[in-house]
Amino acid sequence: MQNILLTIDAGTIDWSRAQFALTAIYHWLFVPLTLGLAVIMGICETIYYKKQDEFWKRTSQFWQRLFGVNFAMGVATGIILEFEFGTNWSNYSWFVGDIFGAPLAVEGIVAFFMESTFVAVMFFGWEKVSRGFHLASTWLTGLGATISAWWILVANAWMQYPVGCEFNPDTMRNEMTSFMEVALSPFAVDKFCHTVISAWIIGAVFVVAVSCWYLLKKRETRLAVDSIKIATIVGLIASVGAAATGHKSAQSVGEVQPMKLAAMEALYNGGIDQGLTAIAWVNPLCQPDFAHEAEAPLKIEMPYALSFMATNDIHGYVPGVNDILNGYTKPDGTVEPSVNEKIARGKLAIQALADYRKAKATGAEQAALDDQLAILKENMQYFGYGYIRDKSEVVPFIPVNFWAFRTMVGLGCLFIAFFAFLLLLVFEIPFVSLVSRRLFSAFGMIPETEADVHTPSALPAWLCWTAIALVPLAYIASESGWLVAEFGRQPWTIQDMLPTWAAVSDLNAGSVAITFFLFLFLFTAMLGVEISILLKQIKKGPKS
Repeated sequence: MQNILLTIDAGTIDWSRAQFALTAIYHWLFVPLTLGLAVIMGICETIYYKKQDEFWKRTSQFWQRLFGVNFAMGVATGIILEFEFGTNWSNYSWFVGDIFGAPLAVEGIVAFFMESTFVAVMFFGWEKVSRGFHLASTWLTGLGATISAWWILVANAWMQYPVGCEFNPDTMRNEMTSFMEVALSPFAVDKFCHTVISAWIIGAVFVVAVSCWYLLKKRETRLAVDSIKIATIVGLIASVGAAATGHKSAQSVGEVQPMKLAAMEALYNGGIDQGLTAIAWVNPLCQPDFAHEAEAPLKIEMPYALSFMATNDIHGYVPGVNDILNGYTKPDGTVEPSVNEKIARGKLAIQALADYRKAKATGAEQAALDDQLAILKENMQYFGYGYIRDKSEVVPFIPVNFWAFRTMVGLGCLFIAFFAFLLLLVFEIPFVSLVSRRLFSAFGMIPETEADVHTPSALPAWLCWTAIALVPLAYIASESGWLVAEFGRQPWTIQDMLPTWAAVSDLNAGSVAITFFLFLFLFTAMLGVEISILLKQIKKGPKS
């Protein structure tokens, strides 16, 4: 691995990162809608099971058809994504494949098997199995997709917070020491809860948007009305849940990835009683001069909020970029070394590994081998820093993290307000009549009668169009969350263990560039096909 930096072209690194980012972004366009629609269609079929009303059967089948179209596309892009670990990131796969491959293998064996089995029953078993078994198959299809997301997120969380492993100097590989520690990592649990709940928001927004389109066209009114009611409840619960789990996730990031949190906040110099930045001027095109700036200009903040978000204490200590670079003392008295110290200790670890392997190859005495192993073990936690050339390289690109985080949080607040407002309009709540009439009046759209206030089919056109416009915004919020998660981790492929440029395969940059554009064309075509099929199915409506 010591020769990697000398032999791999910088263009190969950039194109490999771009190709993986392209695949991941397109893949995540399909996954959240799958997870979100799974909940909606499960609820619809549960109502059918209880009421035995054929309307609910047709409603369930309608949302299941849209689920099926999206599900197929997600599987196709997901398979390509996993293959790229072997083709473009072979050094990464060699170094940690024993650990990273385990959750992916479980996902493939358990989750895919479960999904493929029950999705067939869900689509083709309506008249062939009992209603109870079919209902179970529908929920198990959604559960299988969620379990699949769990194992993928476990693998990703391990890259952010590597636990349950030990480096073997003889094989030059990290080996798993505790599967449960990897599978049940607190970081993985937080990431899973936040990611899946946020996916439910996309499902709810999508269902509301489709239903509002029917209301605009004055067709499928009952399906639209009842689907809006279900999706509104799911969307409001999910929006509030995403905020709560986001807070917990931020605490995990503050503990194990403080540089990511500092980049999200453009926090150059930390301390106690830190405020959460509402807005500031961070140039979106270039890295700020954090070494010479006290803070981002034109900063407006909420007092104490960042300390509370990161530590659950309004007076909690939050380190900034410069604190992390230069070293700082944690509230418990633990001294965090400077990045330069970590680089020096990382180089010691790399050299000790080289000396150990050389000594072993030449048949050196065990005492000499033990001396090198002791040095390696003492400095192994900083092994990845040995590949860092300058301390500035460990600072992620602050503008992307800063603005993506605000996009995600801002849109999340918008969804809470939207679903709460919609809930007032579509359900009979004692005080809603007066509130609704005043809201309609403020927009110059007073319903014809008092009763129309509570009739979803009388929703004003502006609200229906707003619901439709929220669909792309929901995806932007979701993708922004992933931008924060992945850009904030840079330069690490595995946090503190393996930088990106030491993980890539030694390929020709031109060949990676060609496949990038091939995938761009392929995925764009797939997305276009999916949207076309979805629109045709929506226009067609539920089967009679």
